[in-house]
Amino acid sequence: MDWEDLRIFVALARAGSLSAAARALRVSHATVGRRIAALEETLGQALFDRRADGYALTAEGAAVLELAQGMDERALAILRRAGRDTGLTGTVRLTATDAVAERILIPRLAPFRRRHPGIDLEVLSDPRSLSLAKREADVAVRLARPQAGDLITRRLATIAYGVYVAPDGDAEAWVGYEDSFAHLPEAQWLARIVAGGRIALRTNGFAAQLAAVRAGFGKAVLPRWFAEEEGGLTALPPPAPLPVREAWLVVHRDLKDVPRVRALVDHLVAVFEAERAHME
Repeated sequence: MDWEDLRIFVALARAGSLSAAARALRVSHATVGRRIAALEETLGQALFDRRADGYALTAEGAAVLELAQGMDERALAILRRAGRDTGLTGTVRLTATDAVAERILIPRLAPFRRRHPGIDLEVLSDPRSLSLAKREADVAVRLARPQAGDLITRRLATIAYGVYVAPDGDAEAWVGYEDSFAHLPEAQWLARIVAGGRIALRTNGFAAQLAAVRAGFGKAVLPRWFAEEEGGLTALPPPAPLPVREAWLVVHRDLKDVPRVRALVDHLVAVFEAERAHME
């Protein structure tokens, strides 16, 4: 049995589709399909039902997954432990939302690069919370504190919000979030304010909302640092007290003392310390 086949099997079982598993593993979807076929041939069992909406585990697949997940977790623990003594070299993978990654982190990572030329960075701007336990990322900056997992967290800053519109925009209409982001505090605030009324445009991120505001679709609830750094927008008095979000630094406990990870953590803490007054 090829151990790599089992790793890909676990990823597909979790993701539910070839394309999603391929993205998580950073391989082609053809590779995922080929590995699954090889594993099924080795075991002599069908592990998935191929459906129009994705891959669903068979009964045998569910039984294999229960055994394979324990192996997967131990393999990931070995990988995390193996990275402890590599010094200030190697790759560190950092994840954040698109606005935080593009507007705060990347512009302020150049000094880190000059100070630590042996460390390569991967910055993943992703609305999902990538798993640190599965090594989808090493360090995360999140706008909510994780409630589970063997993680070390540190509050970086409080983020204040405002209501903004373009000078020639529609000050009566709103720009909001599409349904998959309805759990966000700012989306819930807007739902209460609009109370079933019409939202002119819905999208899934600050950058797209800002573009919609600039195009004149209406007003939006945006982080104040984000809107005011952009410039050219008009701040409106909110109809009710606005939500406040917190930025949190998150790292897996197994990686907190890895030198390259520690170096990036220290740099990010310093970045947010310098920007805290602006954000708050």
